[in-house]
Amino acid sequence: MQNYNFVHSCIRVMDLKKSIKFYEDALNLKETCRKDFPEAKFTLVYLTDQAESFELELTYNYDQEEPYTIGNGYSHIAVKVADLEKSYQRHQKAGYQVGDLKSLTGNSNSYYFLTDPDGYRTEIIAK
Repeated sequence: MQNYNFVHSCIRVMDLKKSIKFYEDALNLKETCRKDFPEAKFTLVYLTDQAESFELELTYNYDQEEPYTIGNGYSHIAVKVADLEKSYQRHQKAGYQVGDLKSLTGNSNSYYFLTDPDGYRTEIIAK
């Protein structure tokens, strides 16, 4: 049996600079690679966390005029954070679109959703 490792997840964005800034500021991701394809009219930007074990690929198509339809099949990506409450307060203070703190067990808060400028959601989970 072969082993498979996750490499990246790709989302398409309308404003590359705005999206990069969001992921850098909101989730502390950093740009690790950029590939420009001017002849094909698109740019790929890869962002990763400090562990560098998984990348988020932002695809920017130069001539896209209408916002992308995310569709009802897309749900979210997820990240873990050591201090959920602190993260939640920081995202609210920054003015990001933040969902309510929630729990699957009904005991203590264990996650919330953060929405990027294009409407993609990231689940922020307590470690």
